[in-house]
Amino acid sequence: MGRLAVSETASPRQRSPATTPRGHFMSSTTTPRAVRRTPFAVKLRRDYPLLLMAVPAVVLLLLFTYIPLLGNVIAFMDYVPFIPIHQSPWVGLENFQRLFSDPRFWSALVNTLQITTLNLVLYFPVPILLAVLLYSVTRPYLRTVVQSVLYLPHFLSWVIVVGLFQQILGSTGVVNRMILENGGSTIDFLTNPTTFKLLVTSQVIWKDAGWGTIIFIAALAAIDNSLYEAAAIDGAGAWSRFWHVTLPGIRPIIILLLILRLGEALNVGFEQILLQRDAVGPAAAEVLDTYVYYNGVVASDWSLGIAAGLLKGVIGLVLVLAANKAAHMFGESGIYERSPR
Repeated sequence: MGRLAVSETASPRQRSPATTPRGHFMSSTTTPRAVRRTPFAVKLRRDYPLLLMAVPAVVLLLLFTYIPLLGNVIAFMDYVPFIPIHQSPWVGLENFQRLFSDPRFWSALVNTLQITTLNLVLYFPVPILLAVLLYSVTRPYLRTVVQSVLYLPHFLSWVIVVGLFQQILGSTGVVNRMILENGGSTIDFLTNPTTFKLLVTSQVIWKDAGWGTIIFIAALAAIDNSLYEAAAIDGAGAWSRFWHVTLPGIRPIIILLLILRLGEALNVGFEQILLQRDAVGPAAAEVLDTYVYYNGVVASDWSLGIAAGLLKGVIGLVLVLAANKAAHMFGESGIYERSPR
């Protein structure tokens, strides 16, 4: 009786924990809270202004992105644009067989991958380094002037950019005239197939490197300054602070942009390549975009062109998924989070 009285009057902390039907212990003082979910009607009433603001963007995506995807069915047809699409004969994978047996397609694919690799190796690090240098400028006025100068080429069309390069590096351009005045011979900068891919990459760097610094400067501004102060107190130099504070702080943004860049890996600039393709020849300048244009639009082989475009989109999707999986392996979220197990 005494024990019973003591056990009945004991404090909740002294009581033995109860067990659940599955054998898990549950404290008598903790009761499971029911997760309350907001009803859909309440969410709709609360967020309808935001939803209304998103309607135009959703409509544009539906009209110009998702509905046109239905046109990829032409890749499996012998499409004739002068008759209704449902009357075009169905040929299955015949267009893809023609595509894989065309040596011009493989040449265009190799050129595209080479330009993509050069862009990733030479172009992608440049905005990061520029952002770090700009962020280290202490005078706001000077930083604004430099940023404005770096952003300006992004707003120029490729026609103007290619024309500027011709005025500078062409056979009668500024550089070759200086070489001739000093007794040298002209150098073939723009029409050399061997160096054409480096030329294209240098044009991309000049045009878009400054614009690419915007996101990285915002990421640098989000790093806590106390981390730099603590590193400086510990005796870390400029390189150590960059390697141990700056780079880890912007690493998620770098990985995210790298994944998005891989998704557009096979888009190497249609207008830029088209303007310079004839100067160096299709063997060095033909890429997948120009291959689709000349076969699908110029030659009116719509089915073959759409098959090449569909294949390019599938390869881009695979690259994005593979890069996102690699980001998860390194502990980063990537473009989407992993589902909890």
